[in-house]
Amino acid sequence: MPTSSQLSKERLIWMYTQMCRIREFEERVKRTFVEHPGVIRGHAHLGDGAEASIVGCLATRHEEDLVMPSYRCHGYPLVLGTSAGKLMAEIYQRSDGVCKGFGGSMHLADPAHHMPTASGIIGQGIAHAAGAAYAAQVKKTGQVIYSFFGDGSSKQGAFFETLNMAAVWKLPVVFILENNGYQAYTKIDLEDANAMAGDPLSQKAKAFSIPGITVDGTDPLAVYDVVSTAADRARAGQGPSLIESKFYRMSPHGNAITVPPVPTQFQEHEAIEVYGNKAEFAAAQANDPIKKFRAKLIGNGTFTDADAKKIEDGVKAEMEEVVKFALASPLPAGEEAVKYVYA
Repeated sequence: MPTSSQLSKERLIWMYTQMCRIREFEERVKRTFVEHPGVIRGHAHLGDGAEASIVGCLATRHEEDLVMPSYRCHGYPLVLGTSAGKLMAEIYQRSDGVCKGFGGSMHLADPAHHMPTASGIIGQGIAHAAGAAYAAQVKKTGQVIYSFFGDGSSKQGAFFETLNMAAVWKLPVVFILENNGYQAYTKIDLEDANAMAGDPLSQKAKAFSIPGITVDGTDPLAVYDVVSTAADRARAGQGPSLIESKFYRMSPHGNAITVPPVPTQFQEHEAIEVYGNKAEFAAAQANDPIKKFRAKLIGNGTFTDADAKKIEDGVKAEMEEVVKFALASPLPAGEEAVKYVYA
């Protein structure tokens, strides 16, 4: 697999475009709570801030490789090629959704685009990914499974049991631990044993004699290089790796707006209201992965400021149509409520 320094101009532009698409999609989900209250029911967990990590990881995959994220899962299918309109319709729980409105935000799935499932239970998707990796190993498909989960999952029994099994059986899986700095609303304080023990979290890989690497999750090229090495290792039959990708979650844990009255316009940012640390949030804004990558690509001559603006305007226009499509989609018929339920 080529290194990040060997990526073509077209590939770099693709990476930037996908990062912008994830950010704008999440912004439109967030705005729905204000502009169309009641349309999204239940929880919507946003991934703004994770764009560089998601795109850097998925830029390394081969066509048939599988992606299995946790419940903060909107960005992955967008990059994999799932229709953005059907994805938004699913979050709106409409019948034109990718799961016909029955999955919603937390349980997205699009097997046609190599995302067979997303897990709504903390840590459990790690075991599902190992199962898929075992199937790929037995069938000799050559597939690598990309397993995404949050920092809190690394405290779950499924994490330890699965990494042990994957290491022993040399399963073709890359475990990507997305450390976004918060477990729900609890800030990770490594001096507080009640929150999270171990720094960096990637050192947990040592217990299983597999590579463990921490990477700057705001740099898509750094992520790309680390994950491509892990994917090559898995594909060669050498077993799993644990990648800790660190970035800041730009939105709260769950819904943007959860209780009435719904404000007529956004406050400075919901994350400030939830986390209560304006200096911390300002630092995260200054380290925004999209702004940083934009500046890098302009600086190295990949594109101009005008080129970047054209991409950004195109993405905004795309997502405007996405919302219109999703709002126009009908709700599932009442008699379908038990259609996909099995005993």
